[in-house]
Amino acid sequence: MSAASAGPQAGAGERRPFPWNEAMGLCMGRLGWSPDSFWRATPRELAAVLAGLKGGRTRDLRPLARAGLEALMQRFPDAAAARDTERQEGGDER
Repeated sequence: MSAASAGPQAGAGERRPFPWNEAMGLCMGRLGWSPDSFWRATPRELAAVLAGLKGGRTRDLRPLARAGLEALMQRFPDAAAARDTERQEGGDER
């Protein structure tokens, strides 16, 4: 999701974080997903579930563009990737 489409119904140019608490409550509470199932779902799948439960249409969701993916990867790097980067740059070797 790009910054402009961070939420399932974000308007043009509007920055909204993904509603993680709402998604967890609906998926694990109302739908009975296990935590493992929830965390294995992609953000696009979660946004589709939220839109569906709110009566929205999933076809209105825009796909994540490469630039949006790269921005998310920089903002939220995987822990292993972050450790590898620190080691390559001479960081702490814990």
